[in-house]
Amino acid sequence: MPAGSLWDVIIAGGGAAGMMAAIIARRQGARVVLLERNPRVGRKLLATGNGRCNYTNLAVGPEYYYGTNPGFVTGALAQFGVPETLAFFEELGIAPKIEEQGKVFPMSEQASSVLDVLRYEMENLGVEVVCDAFVTGIKQGRQGFSVQLATWSRWKGKRVVLASGGKAMPASGSDGNGLALAAALGHRVAPVFPALVQLKLTGRFFKQIEGVKVAGTAAVLAGGRVVAQDRGDLLFTNYGISGPPILQISRKAGELLQDNQEPWLQVTLLDTLPPAALDRILQGRFAARPAKSLEFSLVGLINKRLIPVILKEAGVPDTKRPVAGVTTAERQRIVNQLTNWRFGIRGTKSWSSAQVTAGGIDTGGVNPDTMESNLVDGLYFAGEVLDIDGCCGGFNLQWAWSSGYVAGQAAGSGLA
Repeated sequence: MPAGSLWDVIIAGGGAAGMMAAIIARRQGARVVLLERNPRVGRKLLATGNGRCNYTNLAVGPEYYYGTNPGFVTGALAQFGVPETLAFFEELGIAPKIEEQGKVFPMSEQASSVLDVLRYEMENLGVEVVCDAFVTGIKQGRQGFSVQLATWSRWKGKRVVLASGGKAMPASGSDGNGLALAAALGHRVAPVFPALVQLKLTGRFFKQIEGVKVAGTAAVLAGGRVVAQDRGDLLFTNYGISGPPILQISRKAGELLQDNQEPWLQVTLLDTLPPAALDRILQGRFAARPAKSLEFSLVGLINKRLIPVILKEAGVPDTKRPVAGVTTAERQRIVNQLTNWRFGIRGTKSWSSAQVTAGGIDTGGVNPDTMESNLVDGLYFAGEVLDIDGCCGGFNLQWAWSSGYVAGQAAGSGLA
């Protein structure tokens, strides 16, 4: 069918959610065309899970999602949750490999495998896929919708699924265009900011410790209170800090920054030792070798590249002096630095570093059981374009599959 024909369903966006919506709508018997702005579909999908595609998580539930109304995910997850996702992909040929914390990867450990089977299924079903098709406008008329492309061509459809993503990873084609399209149709858009992203911190010593990795605990503080916390490998960088725990808690930091608050990051380098126990260990080390320099006495306890920075931040001068001369107050400041190192958070890395978009189309204007707009009949939404984002570990892709399934099911039904 050419562009001027009347399609049953037009899918705007060929990412994870858009491809799922296209497959499911086509399985309902609808005539489906998918419009993708890139030369190929699924570009962002190839980058997920460090190229391995962590496509779901056994622990998926509403508590792992954020947004103005995280409970919005319940309707979609109830219809197409983890069991349905595993079965769907197994039927397409993806054997699951379950790893720590319930993360699920394809047995092949290749994101390209997931994209390959989705593309094959669309082709097998007869979904029309049109690439290099950048949607610049969506208008509702008497017969349905007119979808305008940057090339000036128009596609007509009875129903439209907007699955154009957010703003994270703009190199994949995500630039927030879908948010503007939804706003033009009357939908409110919650302010967007990068999530699952590295943090930029205050301090002038980061070049000294760039590349140092430690297993510890990181927490975001607001008003001196812990509001987000996670444990794992922390990686110091020349701008601040990275690592899986930082990505997990970055959403809360970004939210506070959006509200013009001043969040702090608390890093516990030696998180297996209570401060009192660590103090006793230092006393023992100092007493056993009183002639050792303060700096050298910490070798073997923490990464030695961190030692001069830790001591300076603890306000302990003359690190070359024997530990026999270290005062109780100085020792306790060192303990505090190792268990309660605090940094001002001056921002997050940019959209190009973020894995997901926080904010988006207000879910208050969307039916959670069908993903249909409450404002525009026949308009549906799926994936990251909505004000829903999840934790790191397969939760965001599960949202793409679940919302894409529900939108495709509803958009493709009742058209025959």
